[in-house]
Amino acid sequence: MTLQSVRRTWPLRSVGLLAATGLAAVGLAGTAQAADAPLPVTITGENRVDLSLDSDNGDATEPQVQLRLNVPGEEFEGDGNIPTVFTGDYKIRIDASELAGVASVKLPCDADGLVAVCDGYELYAGETYNRVGDIRVDVNDDSAAGDFGTIKVTGEGEGLDFTPLDIDVLVGGAEFVNRELSLPKDLEAGDTYEAPVGLRNKGAMDSEGAVLRFHGSRGLSFPDSYGNCAYAEVTTGPLLHQGTEAICTFPDTIKAGTAYALTEPLKVKTADFALFDIFNYGFSAVSPAEAKSLREAKDYRPGSGPDLKLTEVPGADPADYTRYAELDLPATNQYDLELTGASLKGAAGDTVTAKLGFRNNGPAWISALRSGGEPIGFTVEVPEGAKVTKAPEACRETDIAENTKGYLCFVDTPLLEDARLTFPFDLRIDRVVQNAKAKVALPDWDNPRESDKSNDSAWIVLNGTGQSTNGGTGSSDGGTSNGGTTGGGSSSGTDGGSGSSSGGTGGDTSGGDTGTDTDGGLALTGAGGVTLIAGGAVLALGLGAGLVLYLRRRAAGQGGGTTA
Repeated sequence: MTLQSVRRTWPLRSVGLLAATGLAAVGLAGTAQAADAPLPVTITGENRVDLSLDSDNGDATEPQVQLRLNVPGEEFEGDGNIPTVFTGDYKIRIDASELAGVASVKLPCDADGLVAVCDGYELYAGETYNRVGDIRVDVNDDSAAGDFGTIKVTGEGEGLDFTPLDIDVLVGGAEFVNRELSLPKDLEAGDTYEAPVGLRNKGAMDSEGAVLRFHGSRGLSFPDSYGNCAYAEVTTGPLLHQGTEAICTFPDTIKAGTAYALTEPLKVKTADFALFDIFNYGFSAVSPAEAKSLREAKDYRPGSGPDLKLTEVPGADPADYTRYAELDLPATNQYDLELTGASLKGAAGDTVTAKLGFRNNGPAWISALRSGGEPIGFTVEVPEGAKVTKAPEACRETDIAENTKGYLCFVDTPLLEDARLTFPFDLRIDRVVQNAKAKVALPDWDNPRESDKSNDSAWIVLNGTGQSTNGGTGSSDGGTSNGGTTGGGSSSGTDGGSGSSSGGTGGDTSGGDTGTDTDGGLALTGAGGVTLIAGGAVLALGLGAGLVLYLRRRAAGQGGGTTA
């Protein structure tokens, strides 16, 4: 049977990270070889599967191991036919004989009992397109705590040199769950949260050591440094991925059925701009040696203080422990979104540019970590007698109310605490209408995180008559702009030193209301705010007479996972 096409549909288990790192290093090795030398091929996939005796071990339809072949060379990117680097018969043999009496196993290709053989003919650079098949392992009536076996995956083919893969399977081994976290009601931005970090080994076997991994998003930091921990800070690139990660190793035995806690709370410092930033942690039964290799491969910085230690917690309630331990904090900060309009003059036939401003006056940023970066939307009406000849790329024409056409514009999130964006609209004046006004507005929505709703709308005024309008502020051009492009380019003064704004659609700028009114102030009447729901993945926008749910997912990697 030929090699199967399979999809990557599950996250890497923590115990397999070392293997994944090592295999990646192999894949990055030099691709040049002598013309008569065999082509090196590395069989890749999870190298360890731990099976629990008291859980369903995940979705039974999902594999724990996905086999691929890693071949030297640049992976193909783009459209069209994928070029081959090798053509010829080869075989991949999957031998799970050692799992007899240990666990049940489902193998790909032509399986004869606990052995399968997969035939292949072409190989491509990298591993994405060299898919072998899936392996699913489950406990059965014969499984017992401590049972162990290895699935051996080998390959053969003329002109090929295969590096085999061993997949260790352990039944009823150490299984860690984490102490649940709770958010203090009075925690404010700038405060330090003392996390009661701990674990319980609910497995049937002791573990010779444990590894703690914890992470804080951009608005969080860890003021203490421990000698048995290593730290990695990400301050550039997409805001969704910025933050601090740490790995700590504990060499002592973690006894089965026993709970442990850190000898002191783990301090998590929140920045003044923090809002719904994510802190999470988790323990795993990776050996300290494996953890050391992993952090060295990922360039972690060693800690400098005394070691962080674990102590037993007698009489711990199993209900206090969970698989995933995380918090969004703080939950009390606010931001102030502000729109600014434009007051313009022109004769019939003239084209004028209204540079609409959008900014966050802080103090909080809009992280949108849980939703993966859902956009914020606002509407733009068109003044009477005028026609839009050019709109920003981040805006699209739409019906914003009954019998009213206009534009819906989007601002990407995360949005920095000092973001400044402009949206330039070119307007052709077909007919001069004195004091022609059109509204620019955020959705009218009850949002407790918005501190000042009085500046959530503004006006475009054409050929204003000079009367004052409710003391509003604005600009003759709405601010400077780089063209209103989608994707939120970086800007000095907007990224807080992070190296990338990654936070706006519509261009980045120095501001949206740098001037004063010219014949006709811009009334800024309240129109509510946007809803960014903590822990949710949906941004709800109240637009006109209805409620519009706009979902725009980002492929990321992006998080993580992760609210504003």
